[in-house]
Amino acid sequence: MPLRIIFMGTPDFSVPTLRALAQAGHEIVAAYTQPPRPAGRRGLETVPSPVQAEAERMGIPVRSPLTLKDAAGQETFRALGADVAVVVAYGLLLPEAILNGTRLGCFNGHASLLPRWRGAAPIQRAIMAGDRETGIMVMKMERGLDTGPVALEARVEIGSDMTAGELHDRLMTVGADLMVQAMAQLENNAIVLTPQSQDGVLYAHKIEKAETRIDWSRPADEVHNHIRGLSPFPGSWYEFGPKAERVKVLRSTHGIGNGAPGTVLDENLTIACGNGAVRLVEVQRAGGKPLPAQEFLRGAKIEKGMIFQ
Repeated sequence: MPLRIIFMGTPDFSVPTLRALAQAGHEIVAAYTQPPRPAGRRGLETVPSPVQAEAERMGIPVRSPLTLKDAAGQETFRALGADVAVVVAYGLLLPEAILNGTRLGCFNGHASLLPRWRGAAPIQRAIMAGDRETGIMVMKMERGLDTGPVALEARVEIGSDMTAGELHDRLMTVGADLMVQAMAQLENNAIVLTPQSQDGVLYAHKIEKAETRIDWSRPADEVHNHIRGLSPFPGSWYEFGPKAERVKVLRSTHGIGNGAPGTVLDENLTIACGNGAVRLVEVQRAGGKPLPAQEFLRGAKIEKGMIFQ
C-alpha cells in the first residue's frame, strides 16, 4: 500500500522530492516547512517558502511551527498517523519525539557521501575542498547530526568548473529519484540500513560572511574552488580601484601566468594567485546584473598590472 508521508522541507532543493513522492502515489498528509520570511527592500512583505508554495498548489496541508520542541506540537505531529516522515533541507533539528512520531521513523535526503560533509553546507564545502565526487544519501535519522544508518546512495561527479548552483540543481533531481526508490523499498519491507563508517567524518559548517572574500594569496586551485563553491550564493568577492568597489565573482576557470597575488595579468581578467592564476569568467558589480568578463571590462577601468584586494 502507498505510504502516508509527512514531508518536511523548506528551500527549492526540497521541492522535486515532494513532487516525486506524490507522483509515485504516496499520500502526503502534511508538509512541514519554515515560516514565511520577510522579503523586499524594507522587509514589509512575507514570502512563503518554496515548499509551502508548492504544497499549497498541490492541495497539501501546510504547517510551519517555529519549534518542534513543545508537547502540543509533537502531539499534533503524531496525530497525523503517518507511516514515515521524509526530511529534505527542513532547517530545524528534530527532537526525539518527532523522530519517533511516525510508525517507521524519519528518513533524510542529505547532499553528500556520508560521513563526509555532515551538517549545513555540504554542497558548498565539497566544492570548496576540491572534491571530485559527491552524491545524495537517504538515511534513517537519529539524534546525532547526520549520523543515521544509510539506506541508499547515488554518486555525482563534480566537474572542474562546476559551481555550487549547478551541483545543487543536479543533486536535487537525483535526490528526488533516490527518495522515491527508498520509499518503495520501505513500502515493501525491503529496505536495508547500513551504519555509517566511523572514519572520514567531516562537518560542513554553515558558510559565514567572513569567509566569502577572495584571498588571492592562496594557490590558484584553492581560489578557483572557493569562487565556484560560493556561486551563486552568497558569492565570493574582491575590491578594486580607489573607491574599493566590490565585485562578486560568479564563475572562474584556471588561468595561465604568475605574479604578485591579486595582480591583473592580461586583458582577459586573469588574476595572479599565491601560486598560478585564475581567469574570471562571470562577475557582478554591486547593484548590477551578472556579466561575462569581457562585457564587465568594457565598463570598468581595469588595466594590466592593477591589484585586486
